[in-house]
Amino acid sequence: MTFDYSILDDTERITFALRELYLSRGYSRYKMSKFEEYDLYARHKDFLVSDAVITFTDTNGKLLALKPDVTLSIIKNNQDEPEGVRKLCYNENVYRVSKGTNSFKELMQMGLECMGAVDGACISEVLQLAAETLKVLSTSFVLEVSDLDILSAFTEDLTEDSAEMSGILRCIQEKNFHGLTELLEKNGTSREKTDALIAVLRTAGSPEEVLPKLETLCAGVPRAAEAVERLEEALGVFWGTPFLPSVEIDLSSAADMNYYNGVVFRGYIDGVPESVLSGGQYDVLMRKMGRKSGAIGFAVYLDLLERITLPEE
Repeated sequence: MTFDYSILDDTERITFALRELYLSRGYSRYKMSKFEEYDLYARHKDFLVSDAVITFTDTNGKLLALKPDVTLSIIKNNQDEPEGVRKLCYNENVYRVSKGTNSFKELMQMGLECMGAVDGACISEVLQLAAETLKVLSTSFVLEVSDLDILSAFTEDLTEDSAEMSGILRCIQEKNFHGLTELLEKNGTSREKTDALIAVLRTAGSPEEVLPKLETLCAGVPRAAEAVERLEEALGVFWGTPFLPSVEIDLSSAADMNYYNGVVFRGYIDGVPESVLSGGQYDVLMRKMGRKSGAIGFAVYLDLLERITLPEE
């Protein structure tokens, strides 16, 4: 008997299509418990989308939580493999405060994680799968890529005050370059350093246009120059493919450097005003959790796709 896919709704069809995509690329399905010990999330609240967590007391007295995040659970429940590479994909429900209702909601989330000896080929593969994922969701999409190693090379010496750095990163994320200039003037940053940072942040657009400019702007900053080379290598997977016009570089698209490093990215599709996919390298989080391995992955937020129709084959 042949299965009739026409009986599925759009979310189910998307789920099947993405699962088939990930499995075809060597990712193994990973299933986890609905809850974890609350302490796991309490120690990494800043990593979560929201620090609001549903908790309850187990029969043995332990405080448990309905999982608000998948990545933390995968790291906790998998052995460190710094010499090999483990590729996992998942389709899980998470429990967090919904932006639309400001109340707790059970949300379906899909994604994948590549953990272990993560190299340039692994990063390229994950970026490619992110683009292929977005194509499953919509015929019109943008994969926005940034690199925190470039950004940190220009911001690491600006201030040692965590509150000031938070303000600087907030201005960067909001593309508030006027406010950024004022903050840097107040803390005594030289005009030369300020102009260099803003020049890098303003360099956004297609890889063909942006990468040569970044090579020039970062030539005098060794750490940044090395990161540009790695970014160019990672994005090489898109050269000569139909995906290239949908890829953009925007270094102001920053993530929390307390957990992320290197390449980070977000995915956008027509009809949804916020990113439906986000991910990146999170070696820093791995270190915080006692792991020596590298890691990169992304999540797709299926609750944002209720009004999206799967493109026709």
